[in-house]
Amino acid sequence: MLFRPMTTHSLEWRVVENSSSQTPRKATTTLPLPSSLRHTRSPAMSLGDFPDDPQPIESDFEKVLSPDGGRFLLSICDFGSPLSGKASKPVELKDESDFEKVMSSDGGLALLSICGFGSLLSERSARSTFPNLINFRVARLNGFRRVFAHVAPIFFERGIAKPETMEISSLSVEPCEGETLMVTVFEIQRSEIPSFIRREHEFRFLAVLPETLDGKLFTTPAVLCARYSDEEFFRNRCKGSEEIYFQQYGRHNIHKIWRDDVLPCRVYLRHCVLAAKNLSDAAYNNFLDHTFLADRKTSIREYLATTGSGIMEEEPPESLRARYGG
Repeated sequence: MLFRPMTTHSLEWRVVENSSSQTPRKATTTLPLPSSLRHTRSPAMSLGDFPDDPQPIESDFEKVLSPDGGRFLLSICDFGSPLSGKASKPVELKDESDFEKVMSSDGGLALLSICGFGSLLSERSARSTFPNLINFRVARLNGFRRVFAHVAPIFFERGIAKPETMEISSLSVEPCEGETLMVTVFEIQRSEIPSFIRREHEFRFLAVLPETLDGKLFTTPAVLCARYSDEEFFRNRCKGSEEIYFQQYGRHNIHKIWRDDVLPCRVYLRHCVLAAKNLSDAAYNNFLDHTFLADRKTSIREYLATTGSGIMEEEPPESLRARYGG
């Protein structure tokens, strides 16, 4: 929702968001007052004073305006907006048209907010993927944890996967009550959405509402790449085609994507840890303590102190140092 400065003869819309299980929450924004409403009004009338008109007109709205310090307020009730309020649930985006529904506008430019939690904690890394991104910033996301629990073909293609030790996993997030992640949020243009969907095809796309570091809920949803399932991936992304699956995974001898017997790709894990560390101390500690192996028990802090010791001292291959340098 765009906010405009107050002007002479303007109307403030008081949006009341409500559901059957929540106390109404109010938000306000200011829009120019239509020319037909630019005159003095009396205090708001009861809806019972209205005739039973199935097609209300603008003059009907005038009858329920209420004065407030020289302004006239109109209350609007939104029943059950899926992303309104702290108790809202993430909404799955199943096709490109769903992405359009969570876009925002800035100066006539259609933008999509992206939520980064791994390599995209690095602005340099994010810009290597989205060269035209804007407004890179840090935020919090409640109700999710990071987990290294799926196989990524890109690690095989770049020669950094180690199938002999099962160090082949990339990072995703999954719902987890009580968890809070430090993430990044930035905007991309509408034209970048198709390539984003193709590149992140193994994930479930969720529209979520992060919050600022001082606890204010975002007004525009951001897209999060969350845990999917093998069954859904084969049915929805591969359209039930074994040939498509083979081209994306099978040729790397990957027969199961989402699993609990894998470990993080060493080069990629180091990159994510450095990205978090370069972001801030708070982001670094959050990553270490709120990111887990596929067992959902071992934190990355514990892993790097035991089985994964030495990972942070290993340099990536020369050709990938810029890409995986944190």
